[in-house]
Amino acid sequence: MRVGILCSRLRVEEKLLFEALQKRGTDYEKIDDRQIALGLAEDGLGSYDVVLIRCLSHSRAFYAAKVLNSHGVRTVNSYEVIAACGDKLITTLALVKHGVPTLRTMVAFTSESALAAIEEMGYPVVLKPLNGSWGRLLAKINDRDAAEAILEHKHTLGGYQHSIFYIQEYIEKPGRDIRSFVVGGETVAAIYRSSPHWITNTARGGKALNCPITPEIDRISRAAAEAVGGGVVAIDILEAPDGCLLVSEVNHTPEFRNSIAPTGVDIPGKMIDYVLEVAAMKSGR
Repeated sequence: MRVGILCSRLRVEEKLLFEALQKRGTDYEKIDDRQIALGLAEDGLGSYDVVLIRCLSHSRAFYAAKVLNSHGVRTVNSYEVIAACGDKLITTLALVKHGVPTLRTMVAFTSESALAAIEEMGYPVVLKPLNGSWGRLLAKINDRDAAEAILEHKHTLGGYQHSIFYIQEYIEKPGRDIRSFVVGGETVAAIYRSSPHWITNTARGGKALNCPITPEIDRISRAAAEAVGGGVVAIDILEAPDGCLLVSEVNHTPEFRNSIAPTGVDIPGKMIDYVLEVAAMKSGR
């Protein structure tokens, strides 16, 4: 069995995944996405039973998975999952299609139509880029003055990431949100991300605390994972003031270093066990 891990610089997560493979006595190879060149007509990495994709760049993950999958190489995650999770608009459409509770969302293509959509939704709203993670480039818009200023800035900055206006309703959270981890259809762990700031990402200073996996958290997490195609994903869940759970985003290359200690769950081990299951399917074992 041959396992490849396609990655960029090595973070704590990748090192923990390597350790999990070593504990299981599995041969693996680190594949640097900065050094490979994939032929579109030939099978350059076809000797692998599975490739775990841990690229920092969404574009590299997106296109590498497409090429590998087209050559019959299984990847975790698959191209379809990466495509669905890598674009917030596509993620939301998948959630809506599968009946997963999510936030009211609108998309607009000009500053003028975006302002009209914001006014229709009512303040406050959250403006997000279609691509990106770690809570970057999010804006909470509290009134018309702020909306006009931010929309003008985006118009002036230009660039593709500023040309599509993805607008979500703002949910008043209880000082936290929930991130759950789904691996192969199983909700393996969940944390509360607590912060006095409305952005609760641990990359922005949010504190990770264990979150018991209730039947409702399990149900909505598995439903969201299934909506985008399964595999290994992290689900961001908001607790609305009325107690309802709403899925905000789904991440296809989740970080988990801050979630192991509070939950007591061997998340990298769970991930590698699933990767090996996928590899066994390819090799016919």
